[in-house]
Amino acid sequence: MWVVYGISNCDSVKKARIWLNTQNIDYRFHDYRVDGLEAELILRFIDTLGMDAVLNQRSTSWRQLTAEQKTDLTQEKVMQLLLQMPTLLKRPIVDTGKNLLVGFSVADYLAQL
Repeated sequence: MWVVYGISNCDSVKKARIWLNTQNIDYRFHDYRVDGLEAELILRFIDTLGMDAVLNQRSTSWRQLTAEQKTDLTQEKVMQLLLQMPTLLKRPIVDTGKNLLVGFSVADYLAQL
């Protein structure tokens, strides 16, 4: 079963969920705001995808950070930022059981079937 990580009001998450539903792909939705976010999960995302792929530096949440919070980004610092502000994660992150995917891409999703 696939797991879709994100927040329910995100347009990309909505598109991904609609597509998965129309394709009859069994998935579970994990809402960061409702279900929470644990350090182990963030570490898995970072280890597998890399910090740049996981951290959304174009988000409103990112723009609200101080200059100090945005500089000297270590893995630990990024993990702490993501734990404090889950909306800094790119969305959706999809666990297909084989791979982790970031964002909504029909081609990427089809390649996992």
